[in-house]
This record gives sequence, structure tokens and C-alpha cells, in this order.
Amino acid sequence: MFESVTPYERNSKRHGEITRVITEFIAKDMMPLSTVTKSGFVTLINTLDKRYSIPSRTYFSQTAIPELYKKCKEKVAAELKTVEFFASTTDMWSSRTAEPYQSLTVHFIDEDFNLRARCLQTTYFPDDHTGENIAAGLREGLASWDLHEENHVCITTDNASNMVLAARLNEWTRLQCFGHRLHLAIENALKDDRVSRATALCRKLVGHFSHSWKKKAALTEAQRELKLPEHNLITECPTRWGSKEMMIARVLEQAKAISQVMSGDRYARSLIPTWQDIDVLESIHKALHPLLEFTDALSGEEYVSISYLKPVLHLFATSVLAEDAEDTDLTKSIKTKVLAYLDNKYGDPNIQELLDVACFLDPRFKIQYISTDNISAIKTRLKTEMVELAQRTYHREKRSRTETVQMPQSAQPLGEKAKRSLGSFFKTSAAPPSLPVKLEDVAEAEPQIFLSF
Repeated sequence: MFESVTPYERNSKRHGEITRVITEFIAKDMMPLSTVTKSGFVTLINTLDKRYSIPSRTYFSQTAIPELYKKCKEKVAAELKTVEFFASTTDMWSSRTAEPYQSLTVHFIDEDFNLRARCLQTTYFPDDHTGENIAAGLREGLASWDLHEENHVCITTDNASNMVLAARLNEWTRLQCFGHRLHLAIENALKDDRVSRATALCRKLVGHFSHSWKKKAALTEAQRELKLPEHNLITECPTRWGSKEMMIARVLEQAKAISQVMSGDRYARSLIPTWQDIDVLESIHKALHPLLEFTDALSGEEYVSISYLKPVLHLFATSVLAEDAEDTDLTKSIKTKVLAYLDNKYGDPNIQELLDVACFLDPRFKIQYISTDNISAIKTRLKTEMVELAQRTYHREKRSRTETVQMPQSAQPLGEKAKRSLGSFFKTSAAPPSLPVKLEDVAEAEPQIFLSF
């Protein structure tokens, strides 16, 4: 019994394991450091293992968290050393205490052909958010991780003028965030007095029920009487167009229950939607509801989404936002404005070429959504890039083999053998690489072979 309550030695394996897991819990779940001093947490840990003594809050803040950060950074740095080409995303944002930050994430394909995303930094950014300062911050961010700008293929940002300028100053290929662009397209399409009145009424309704527990209880009772889903009303977030659509959809779903509750309150009867308001809300809902899932679908980090962009825009024009015989004039107007806005913003020739290349390389789409006039130019560009990449790979591997030969066996570092990736097994090491006699001919034939399957 005495041994069962003897505390672990601080340098014991078990004590280290538990401390490491607590540290990861704090970091991954963004818990306050004071968590380790809370009585409930202390009781939990003591119940799980009575022999473990939780280190102090100071230990976690000054030792454990910094050590975890160092290990994580070293792991990411080692991973990035194998990266040749990469893309990036960035944004400026403010914390809850209104402190400004700049985030930078890189996206790349590893040796096993898995798409990876690594957030490299979220840096305090007290300088003015000018294009010049943002451009300098992005360059410094890449340089701090030894990532070279010539290997940077594209950056995705929102459509703020300072972000556009930053990409132009750095001479980086820039792709506009589709989610943000769709948000702007919808906000532009909803600039209508009828829409403004109806959505303002929805916001007032949501606020009225949110600030009164009696009204919430009455709404629940009305829902049961009318056999409606017992759902709460949804608050709109101004920077998320989807929340506006969800707010409207929920008001339409609960219109009868809302009317029943509000009709008994002579001071709030003015908030009951009129039939004209309902018509407007239904028109908005019919236009926007089919778009709701596209923002999330095109914002994935674990799969490539750029090749979907042209097919999605085509789908918008031919199906999702195509006019229907039963559409109201307002629904038709919203659809037309959204399409016109997107066509204008994605009409830039450089953006179109980038989207064409991505679409061409996706075996699901190939040339299906590419203009016939552009196919030849896309093939020429791909041929040039394949030749340049083959030559670059040849010279890099030749230089690597030369350096390996020059290093005697006894001089090579000792230590634990690194685990090989699956992709490394497909790298030939028996003989030095040699360029094809007619590399251009091979590059010329490759797209044709690709298209034939």
C-alpha cells in the first residue's frame, strides 16, 4: 500500500509521459495555463494516477510549452526540407483583445503524394496593414523557414486591396479565395430595399427571442403544438453569407410558431413578418440555398480544390443559378447578379489560364471545361514546364550523387536510421540519371497520352 502512493520521480518515464500529454492537451485545445491549478483538474489527474504530482503552472509556461514548441518547429522544419514546390495562404486578423496578427500557411505534396498543410506562423503585426508591410512580412515568413520564393507557385488571399497589392509587389501568382469572392458576390446581389427590410426584420426577430427566456419557452410550446421542429432561431454573422441564408431558412421554417407567439404581444406584433416579407425571404432562400455547401466544399485542406473551380462556375451558370420558370423576379435578379459578378472577377486571362491548367491536370475533368481555343496554349505551357522540371531534377540529382561520392563512408554521420517514406522506394539509386535524347518529344507526347485515357 505504501508503494502505491509513492510519487513518481520527476525524471521517471511515467511522469514524463503524463506531463507530455497534459502539455499537448493545453496546446492543442488552447486551454489556459491556469487549468493545471484548478481543483477539478487536479482531482481528475489524482483519480487517474495517484502517484503523479502535477508540475506547477510556471513549469508548463516556461519549460514544457516552449519545449513542445521547439520539437514541433523542428519536425515541421525537417518536413519542409523535402519540399520542392509549395503554395501558400495568408490572412490578417485580430484577436479578441483587438491585437493584429498575420497568419501564413504553406501547402505542398509530400514524397508519398499526400497533400499537406502547415501553419508556419501567426505573427503579431502592429505595423500599418499596407500592401508594402504585408508583402515584407510574407517574404520574411518564408525566409525564416528557408523556403525560396522561386519555388512558390501561388498564394491564395481574400480580396482586400492591401492583399492584392502585397502579392503584386512580391510578384507572386495570386488566386482569390473563392469563399470570400462568393460572399462578396452574394452581398452585392442582395443590395435591394426589399431584401434589406426583410433581413433586418429577421435580425430583430432573432434578437427578440434571444433576449427573453419567456419568449424562448413560448416558442418551444408553439412548436410542439404546431408539430414543428424544436429549433432555435439562428443569428447572422455579417462576414459569413451562409449564416444569413440559415437565419432566413429558420425563420421560414418557424414562421407559424413565431406568428403564434408574437400575436399575443401587442408591443411586438410589428415584428411578425407580413406576406410580402415572406415572399421576399422565400425568393432569397430559393436563390441562395443551393449555394450553401459550395463554400465549405471548396475550402478543404486535405484535397485539391482549385481544379474544381471551373467546373463549379460552369455548374452555377448551367444549373444551380440557371433561371427557372417558377422563379420570382427577385430570385432571377439575385441569380443573374451573382453570376455576372463571378464572371467579371474570374475573367482575368491570367486567372483563367491558371484554372485551365489545374482543370487540364485533373483526370476527372481534363479538357471538358476548357475553351477549344485555349487547349493548344495549355499544352505548350505544360510541355515547357515538364522540360524545365526534368532538367532541374536531373541536375539536382546529379549534384547530390556527386556530393555523396565525395563523402567517404567513414565520414557519413552515424545514428538511428531514418524511417523511409513509401515514395523513396521508387527512387532509382543504382545508376546516375540521364536526360532523354529528345526530352522535348517526350514532353510533347505526354499530354496526348494523358488525354487518351
